[in-house]
Amino acid sequence: MEEIAAAAIVDARGTVTGWTEGARRLTGYAAEEVVGRAAQELLAEDVSPPVLTALTGTVVLRHQDGGSFPLRVSAYPVLDVDGEPQGFVVTTTPEAAESLVVALAFQQAPVAMSVYDTQLRYLRANDRAAEILEAETDTLAGQRFADTLSEDDESGWRFYRSLRQVTETGRPVHYENHTRPSPQHREHAWTIDMWPVRNDSGEVTAVAIAAVDETEQYAARRRLMLLNEAAAAIGTTLDVPRTAEELLEVVVPRFADFASVDLLGWVLGQDERGAERDEPVMRRIAHRSVTEGTPEAAVRLGGDDVYLPYSPPARALRECRAVLRRAGEADFDRWVQERNARDVGDPAARKGAHSLVAVPLMARDTILGVAVFVRIRTPDPYAADDTVFAEELVSRAAVCIDNARRFARERSTALALQHSLLPRALPGPVALEVAHRYVPSGSTAGFGGDWFDVIQLAGSRVALVVGDVVGHGIRSTATMGRLRTAVRTLADVDLAPDELLTHLDDLVSHLASEGAGDEVAELGATCLYAVYDPVSRRLDLAAAGHPAPAVLLPDGSARLVTMSAGPPLGVGGLPFESMKLELPEGSLIALYTNGLITGHRRDLDCGTTALCHALEVPQDSLDALCDAVLKAVLPEEPGDDVALLLARTRALGADRVATWDVPMEPAYVATARQHAVDRLAEWGLEETAFVTELVVSELVTNAIRYGGPPIRLRLIRDRSLICEVSDGSSTSPHLRRAHAFDEGGRGLLLVAQLTQRWGSRQTDRGKTIWAEQPLPD
Repeated sequence: MEEIAAAAIVDARGTVTGWTEGARRLTGYAAEEVVGRAAQELLAEDVSPPVLTALTGTVVLRHQDGGSFPLRVSAYPVLDVDGEPQGFVVTTTPEAAESLVVALAFQQAPVAMSVYDTQLRYLRANDRAAEILEAETDTLAGQRFADTLSEDDESGWRFYRSLRQVTETGRPVHYENHTRPSPQHREHAWTIDMWPVRNDSGEVTAVAIAAVDETEQYAARRRLMLLNEAAAAIGTTLDVPRTAEELLEVVVPRFADFASVDLLGWVLGQDERGAERDEPVMRRIAHRSVTEGTPEAAVRLGGDDVYLPYSPPARALRECRAVLRRAGEADFDRWVQERNARDVGDPAARKGAHSLVAVPLMARDTILGVAVFVRIRTPDPYAADDTVFAEELVSRAAVCIDNARRFARERSTALALQHSLLPRALPGPVALEVAHRYVPSGSTAGFGGDWFDVIQLAGSRVALVVGDVVGHGIRSTATMGRLRTAVRTLADVDLAPDELLTHLDDLVSHLASEGAGDEVAELGATCLYAVYDPVSRRLDLAAAGHPAPAVLLPDGSARLVTMSAGPPLGVGGLPFESMKLELPEGSLIALYTNGLITGHRRDLDCGTTALCHALEVPQDSLDALCDAVLKAVLPEEPGDDVALLLARTRALGADRVATWDVPMEPAYVATARQHAVDRLAEWGLEETAFVTELVVSELVTNAIRYGGPPIRLRLIRDRSLICEVSDGSSTSPHLRRAHAFDEGGRGLLLVAQLTQRWGSRQTDRGKTIWAEQPLPD
């Protein structure tokens, strides 16, 4: 008999556990017929125990055909880690023992290994490779690899092309391969090495492959990548629903086939009922799915839902931890059945849900809601690692949602405060036609301190005010309210624009020093104050760090007013310059805050040019012009608040104003009264003659007695009848009550009681005392 290298492994109990190809050739028995049987059954004669010891020497072996033959064998012990014998390798030659060990190492390796010839036919595949290929090792031998592939197997064809590359070039190949999940197979990742096997002449005779399963490592890397992506993708806005949508965009479909976010009612500004109940009432704010119809399966977007106590989401809320459930568990199956029983959506689209993770949304030790992740198409159910990942991901999203919630609350508070501080309805003075717009910031910074106002002054004059407290938030809005109130108070004193801003600057400095105006102290405030006189058609204005207004003349041309902006309020110590501008009747004055003309990637000149062009486009009304200006000039999402105030000038002609010079003679008082009575008759206001005579007599008498030249009497017919007496003295009168035996001192008291209001204002040449009385119906 020819010498054949054969070997077998026998354990300590005498059972065959290994069988080489050479042993099959000698005995005719295949490995599957021998492994697991007692070694004694293969011997033609009885061997006294211990069997292993007796196998050393010449033994008579049985052959499959029924015969027997003698064979010289040697037994080599297999020792454990403690040096104790666990079995023997029985061989015909020492080389056979080595061959058997190598073959077993190849076959039992945890790494998938296989060998192909140059025609890419299987030569050998170990158990791990056969397991992956779902085939028996014996059936693989001789098969062409290409014959085992389907047309849509992208991963397999890539593997085939790499094999061809190794056989054609003789160079090894290393790459990473990822197989997509399917309903039948889970997702896998492999690190694959291919290298050529050469003979003694250096020719490539085969290709060897080793594939290491990196699925767990790949899954861990993918989860880490998702966390990193979530850190950048979630919380880009301070909008609660959008933040929830960003979370779901990250996880679907890479982590879940369906996901939803439900929030407790109080988070969205509803009442807090259900927050402590066993069946919390939730509001669905976002859901996403890979399966059409699933998002609407049980709860519509924006709808309310009740999680019953047994449900996984309710448990997650109650226990403040993530809850993992799979198909076959009672509460999961019951919850899925309850969802499928609802009448909304297509139940067929929801079949196949096999596992879920419910995670409470918690931020700053407060529960906001719950996120639910469900797998339907993905074959792998959720595992413990997925639960840890989901908790980490949701915790990040919860902080962003809580930030958005807090911002929304502060934003709504600031908005309510700002609307309460801004004028609700502007007066409609005869001197001006006004229209206005206020646009809150579109950025995440919050509401700012922009404001505007229209104040009716004496003598039919009107003050126009626009201001801006730089910064955002409730403090900025509150400071704006203080400044607006201060401007109204100073306007009642009838100060010139530059003087008013000087007093306002002092106020801001005081607020900053007292800590009440930190926002102003840090960032500053600006203001523009203008006074229009319809009699003289003159506009007096001054600015404190504020953009100059634009003027649209009756000929249709628009331009910016050239003026000194002055320092912002609160700087202190620097003067404000006032300028005067005479306007034709029908001119348009545009006052605004810098949010209108400045913005991202746009300088001041471009903004003001766009404003002037927008003003020059004819519109049907001032309101329409306001909208057109905002549409043409304002960015879609302004980064700052915007206040816009448009005023079209009117003039009071000579038919509505009467003026007389008064000499410094007491006898002229009667003449002045007569002039007033005659003019009232021309205006058809005889009913007001008695009170007007008394007012004219008192004011002219006081000017002659206590004032200085020049003295002038003026009557203005506006929405009220205004009587003014100007003189060259800067001394202002004081209202007092005369004693019983005083001969004088009652004049101004009577004027105050008989008229609607009265007052005095300083002028360039002295002062003006005025009184208003209503016109008869």
